[in-house]
Amino acid sequence: MNTSSSESGSVLPKLTIPRNLIGQKALVTGANSGIGRGVAIALGEAGADVAVNYVVGDDAANAVVDDIRRGGVHAVALKADVSSEDQVASLFERMIQEFGTVDILVANAGLQRDAAFREMTLEQWNTVLGVNLTGQFLCARAAIREFLRRGVVPSISCCAGKIICMSSVHQEIPWGGHANYATSKGGIKMLMESLAQEVAPHRIRVNGIAPGAIRTPINTAAWQTKEAYEQLMKLVPYGRIGEPEDIARAAVWLASDYSDYVVGTTLFVDGGMTLFPGFATGG
Repeated sequence: MNTSSSESGSVLPKLTIPRNLIGQKALVTGANSGIGRGVAIALGEAGADVAVNYVVGDDAANAVVDDIRRGGVHAVALKADVSSEDQVASLFERMIQEFGTVDILVANAGLQRDAAFREMTLEQWNTVLGVNLTGQFLCARAAIREFLRRGVVPSISCCAGKIICMSSVHQEIPWGGHANYATSKGGIKMLMESLAQEVAPHRIRVNGIAPGAIRTPINTAAWQTKEAYEQLMKLVPYGRIGEPEDIARAAVWLASDYSDYVVGTTLFVDGGMTLFPGFATGG
């Protein structure tokens, strides 16, 4: 098994993604960078046709599409703001026009607008809740309507559809100075679980992924320098930062029939961050 090392000490095994999603149609929101980009490319490697949603950055989105197409599957970039009901409706209309249906939704789009609580503006609060939480509601609702309309197609998958809600370790870990972000992620947890409970009888599976510290553009300051990286590692028992590919592999598994009995579960991909490492020596 080959491995690759980064400038900050991360070692990630190079594994082949199994092609267990052939014939399926996937939509990944916020997919032109970071975790969303990694997930979209991995779903394509697994055989799915992929719609790459984004809101800014045409060139980056088109580059992801090109990467996916090189694997012999179909991909398209679809621009839409997931916090807008009208734009989400249009997004799914275009998705269905392009691919015929939707089998997999990875509700990944998210952002931060950090501030001390006493200084946080209503705009900062509403922007984060609008994209991170309301965006998942709108996309999941549209996906479920399509899953219910189409039903199970046994030649494609043993369930009618899969939704993966991208959350964060901060659905469990409080985060001072980031109250809007942590609140949105706590909301995603209950949205995912309530939705999973409601739609499971229709053979629709809803699950979540909660990443820990992942090397993405949203958190560059936490890993870019040696000093910052060493400080970050105090929170990660496994001793390395996560890569988008770590999340992507989990998403492929949750989207596949290999996880068919997994319903309403959050898969923490965090190197042990939620193990409260500060208490490893007795607190």
